[in-house]
Amino acid sequence: MNIHEFQAKKILADYGVNIPRGKEAYSTQEALSIAKDIGGKKWVVKAQIHAGGRGKAGGVKIADSLKDVEKISNSLLGMQLVTHQTGPEGKKVNKIFIEEGVNIVSELYLGVVLDRSNGNYVMMASTEGGTEIEVVAEKTPEKIFKVQIDPLLGIQSYQARQLVFKLGLKKPISNKAVKFILALSKAVEDTDANLVEINPLVITKDDVLALDAKMNFDDNALFRQKRIEILRDEDEEDPRELEATKHDLNYISLDGNIGCMVNGAGLAMATMDIIKLEGGSPANFLDVGGGASKERVEQAFKIIFSDNKVKAVLINIFGGIMRCDVIAEGVVAAAKNIDIKVPLIVRLAGTNEEKGNEILDNSGLDIISADNLGDAAKKVVKSVKEL
Repeated sequence: MNIHEFQAKKILADYGVNIPRGKEAYSTQEALSIAKDIGGKKWVVKAQIHAGGRGKAGGVKIADSLKDVEKISNSLLGMQLVTHQTGPEGKKVNKIFIEEGVNIVSELYLGVVLDRSNGNYVMMASTEGGTEIEVVAEKTPEKIFKVQIDPLLGIQSYQARQLVFKLGLKKPISNKAVKFILALSKAVEDTDANLVEINPLVITKDDVLALDAKMNFDDNALFRQKRIEILRDEDEEDPRELEATKHDLNYISLDGNIGCMVNGAGLAMATMDIIKLEGGSPANFLDVGGGASKERVEQAFKIIFSDNKVKAVLINIFGGIMRCDVIAEGVVAAAKNIDIKVPLIVRLAGTNEEKGNEILDNSGLDIISADNLGDAAKKVVKSVKEL
């Protein structure tokens, strides 16, 4: 689950991470009032959407006067902001963040990511602040410094000092940077975050500040992170993915035109791979799970067909815990409630395979059966090309 920058900064501030003074606004008048309360002669107005690249896309602007704050707020609120992460359709800006201007001496990078292969967090730092860390990793990987965080002990002070030393910071700023790093690590662990990114981490004349903040959380841990869960902004999420979550379906929207319904994440990925191998393009990742009911299968169908890009659907089920006859019943029930006008290719194998195929054969539906996954992929790609 993602949250907005202003929300991330509030969380981090609770743990002692230094941030500039600022507050979110939902109208131009509110933005002006916040700027007046902050005071000073310079402010930063930031569009709040769940996407990176806001600055390059014109979503982050400096205001040198209250009149500028008003003008910029008017231009950002309600606009469709297009960044390299939003796609060509962009995202509507419903809120902005007004923050005090900061006199920057230097910009650094600091991030914490969950390393699933090693089962621990990794903290990364770089002198190349303000630049996407992926670009730094590709062009100058030697400028990225890492420490492994023991899941039982947490980050140690000596590790924080190692990073600060490699960043070239001197006292008294170095002491403040160590405190910043320790506070950030504590915030990550306590909130079950998958990722926290401070880019840039800025050094001023006498302080260390998180000028930007990005946080992403483990959905599976939200049951014990209620204060995080309530920060979810449903307006920023794909409505199909949101609907899928309500029915315990794992759905991710993609750019293709072949809808997929599969049981098991590994099989779903293999199905998408072989569709690509045959020259097609999947419209989604959809794992109905190992114990899906007829009702859940029907909901999965509705979600797939809510995407108007879908030109054909491939159902690939390997029955273990999930029985093929349950899938077949769900397909038939969905077909009766949804006017299916695209080719439907079904491959069933495993538990109650014969019963499942019998249900489909007797349903009166125009279904194309497949003997195996390769055959199914060929047939679904061919059906799309023939439309």
